[in-house]
Amino acid sequence: MTTDTPFYTEHRARSSLSLPVRGLRYHVHRWGHPSVATPERPTLVMLHGWMDVGASFQFVVDAFAAERYVIAPDWRGFGLTETPNTDTYWFPDYLADLDALLDQLVPGQPIDLLGHSMGGNVAMLYAGVRPERVRRLVNLEGFGLPDSRPSQAPKRYGQWLDDLKTAQQLRSYDSLDAVAERLRKNNPLLRADRAAWLAAHWSRQDEHGRWVILGDPAHKRANPVLYRKEEVLACWERITAPVLWVEGDRTDVTKWWGDRYPRADFEARLAVVPKLERHVLSPAGHMLHHDQPEALAERIEAFLKAT
Repeated sequence: MTTDTPFYTEHRARSSLSLPVRGLRYHVHRWGHPSVATPERPTLVMLHGWMDVGASFQFVVDAFAAERYVIAPDWRGFGLTETPNTDTYWFPDYLADLDALLDQLVPGQPIDLLGHSMGGNVAMLYAGVRPERVRRLVNLEGFGLPDSRPSQAPKRYGQWLDDLKTAQQLRSYDSLDAVAERLRKNNPLLRADRAAWLAAHWSRQDEHGRWVILGDPAHKRANPVLYRKEEVLACWERITAPVLWVEGDRTDVTKWWGDRYPRADFEARLAVVPKLERHVLSPAGHMLHHDQPEALAERIEAFLKAT
């Protein structure tokens, strides 16, 4: 495993833990020691986004001024966590996996919870379903999805059935440098040394010598279950923890959804969150934990320490 680009140097040691969760071997990244967790500074759980891995938070953890116990799982079908025998992924499984992980790693203890993108959506739902488990919540660009209508169900089910007949594939690469180049193409703000480091944690070499992304291609399939905004907001309204919303100034959600999810719709959703603080990082895009880890770490620590 070689690359011509200098690697980013880790400042805080990270260890790995493997444990059984709902029939899968789950991989969890850990920084610090459980003994440093206190009621005032509980375990910080960090949830990565779609096509990402738990190691992705290394840059932010490195930038924390104070040591704390941090855990970041690789979601099912991502990173070093087992891939389930499934052809479809959906949010209830992420919620159940998180609940089972917390029961094993921090049983009966409130946590500080952070999620990015898809992980931010899971974090918000979980904080509404299990409000007693979350002391403070940080959502990094977990916008949610466009609202749906019942009339969309037949087309969505049909798309899903068609997708099941097609083998999903992810592109492979001839070197780690090529993986790092892909990461920087997707995110021009990503530093070369960080891209090289991420490439080694975002991919693995297969039996043919190619580098493949650590993600189940089935994640690309359409989900047959419609996203129901009213159900999501019913969960958000039950959040009792203070919430920090952070976004990048260069994030353009229209490239994902066009005009199907206007910013005004998202602002109306955020309005139901009882205790909300907001911040914008600059310059930063959707992968703000890669673009501005130092500024983000400072903002997170200030929020988590607030009384």
